[in-house]
This record gives sequence, C-alpha cells and structure tokens, in this order.
Amino acid sequence: MLSPEKNERLTRVGPGTPMGDLLRRYWWPIATHDMATRVPVKRRLLGEDLVLYRDGSGTVGLLAEQCPHRRAALWLGCTERTGLRCGYHGWVFDADGRCLEQPGEPADSTFAARIRTTAYPVQELGGLVFAYLGPLPAPELPRYDLFVWDDAWRDIGHAELPCNFLQIMENSVDPYHVEWLHGRYGSFLRELDGGAPLPVVTKKHVKVAFEVFEHGILKRRVLEGHTEEDDDWKVGHPLVFPHMLRVGAAGLATFQIRVPIDDETTWHVWYQTYRPDGGAPPQTSIPTYEVPLVDERGEWLRDYVDGQDIVAWITQGRISDRSREHLGKSDLGVILLRKLYSEQMARVAAGEDPICTFREPHDVIDLPMEKDKFGPAAQFRAMWCRESSIRFSPIRDEVLDLFGDPALA
Repeated sequence: MLSPEKNERLTRVGPGTPMGDLLRRYWWPIATHDMATRVPVKRRLLGEDLVLYRDGSGTVGLLAEQCPHRRAALWLGCTERTGLRCGYHGWVFDADGRCLEQPGEPADSTFAARIRTTAYPVQELGGLVFAYLGPLPAPELPRYDLFVWDDAWRDIGHAELPCNFLQIMENSVDPYHVEWLHGRYGSFLRELDGGAPLPVVTKKHVKVAFEVFEHGILKRRVLEGHTEEDDDWKVGHPLVFPHMLRVGAAGLATFQIRVPIDDETTWHVWYQTYRPDGGAPPQTSIPTYEVPLVDERGEWLRDYVDGQDIVAWITQGRISDRSREHLGKSDLGVILLRKLYSEQMARVAAGEDPICTFREPHDVIDLPMEKDKFGPAAQFRAMWCRESSIRFSPIRDEVLDLFGDPALA
C-alpha cells in the first residue's frame, strides 16, 4: 500500500506537481488528425484547458483556452490565413502566441507587441497531433516504429475514461489479470450467454519478469505449456515510459496510449497498425473512431478484453485509493513501475532529463515485441479483431482480407 501523500504524488498531473512536472517533459497525443481543422476545438491536457486549430496556411496551433484580452474562450473564434481570431473582439494570435492584430486599438499603437498568450509546440506524426507542454527547448518527438512505418495500414480508436491514468498504466505490468479477468471472468460471461469460452486467453502464467530498459519496462512471461524459448519470454513486449503499452502479434501491433486529461480523466488511444508479410499497399487515409463504453442499456461493455480492462480501471474510482490496497508478490511489476515514476520525478527535480528523452534527430525507434503468441497467426488475428477495440474499427473486415484471413461470423 501507499500513504495518501505518496498516492497524491503519483496521481496529480497539474502544473507545479511532481508528476505534472515529469509528464510535461514528454510529447503527448492531444488529437487525432481529423480533429485539427479550421474549426477551433477545445482540448484539455495535464489539467490545462487549451484550444487546437489549423489556420488557412495549414499551420496547427495550440493555445491557452482563454483570450488574454477579456478572457473569452478562443474556441469561440475563427481561423484566418495566419492564426486564430478571437470571436469576442477580433484579436488575432499566431501559433507562437504572438498577438498579430487588435481591432479597435489606435493604428499607431504598440500594444499588440506587448501581448502574448500561452502557446505550446505541436507536431503531426502518423495521424496524431502531439503537443509538448514542458520547458524549452523541447526534446525530439520520438519516432517510434508504429508511427513511421511506410508499409502498414493504421486506424485510431479512442475513448475518454473517468479515471486517473496511473491505474491504467499499472494494468500494463499486471500480467496475472489476463488469465482471470479475460480468462475466467470472460469465459463466465460467455457461459451465461450460452457461448463457448475462448481458450487463447486463459493459459496460466508459470513465470513472469520485468526489467527496466532504455524505453521503459520490458515485460516477459512463460505461459503454461510454453518455455523460455518462446517469444513471450525471449522477446517480451514493452511498457514505453511514461504512457504507452505495446501489444500484438501476427502482423498486428498496437500502442495503447494513456493521455492524462487531468487528475481524474484519461484519453485512451488505441493506435493500431496492420503489417502483413511483404507490407501493406498504400492507405489513402487513417480512419478514426470512438470506442463505446456502454451498451444500449447504459451498462458498461464487458464482453471483450478491452472492455473488461476499462471496467476494472474505472471501478477503482476516479483516483484509486492505494492506501487501502494490499500488494502481493504477483504485483512486482506494479511496484517497479511506481518506483520508476518516483525515480524519474527525482531526476526532473534535479534538473536532469528523464528516461525516454531524445535530444538528437532520428529516423525510427524500433521497439521489441514478440511475434508468435496465443496459437496460429490467423487464430490470433481473429481473436484480436473480436476481443480488442478493433471490433469497432470501420476497416476491421478489410484488415482480415488484407491478411487473407476468413471474415468473422
């Protein structure tokens, strides 16, 4: 268990908090590509209210929500050839926060040159818009492999979850939940519904291990009937610090990205890639879709793997009270992750760059991930398309056809 004070330290992400200071040293997805348009939109990240827009020149800007003039919201505004014009009095701000126009002020006034609004750097990569809210100079935006492959299809699912990001990240280093939440509980739901269990997610964990490496934490496991020669142990898959889990196999690879909107809300992004042997043909656009959280009766969706995870996360409360938990030896990954966050907060407090800070330009960052798991490739892909957020993707059937797999019933 943690003391209430240590729990606060790990979960509060706003400006001036230790965790907030750490997380501001990283680039965060703040929107999908189709959200950045000529229509300004309200976004919230790390407890800060912001406005995202794309002006007439194609430049994407991210500004503090309230205009420094009379504090009206800048999403009540219109994009110009250059910059965003406040809808209240017409002041214009560019993507660097400079005030370009002040209608109503004298023609010879220098007032505009003395006015700036808070602006943050943004970059587009792989169908996402990334923002950096930390001290300058900003580090390089990490070009992780899934974001930059030129021979893969992609789609992007997302949902806003009513809980703190940390309890979602802790799930990423908790392998034992797979055989119970997705195995026994998932099979129980199917039994009640008259269906057959899915054996691909019910194998017992014989051995697990976690190690800190240059990109975060590498997770390894030996499942019942397997050995240390299998990819699950020899290769494993990473938690990419501070906010991503990479999972998949058989040509499917996913980043689950956990974006802290504020202390009690997380934007969860499923960044899916589809890469058959020999590569995929060019994709004209990257589809995006919202992952539903409840069914038509308003009940939490629990009949698939990601839905079961989501309910486990949010039922811990908006911020899990870790002073009331009781950790065992099976929770070594959770303990290691908390330690890593604490160590990196200390590095930032000492004026150092935390882990996964890239200061030099680079083409691609290749990450480890097992290739063979949970049975034959086609069987795994069928399971993944039923049991992950891909079940809601507008291109799910096209993906199966891309691999030459039979369509799902």
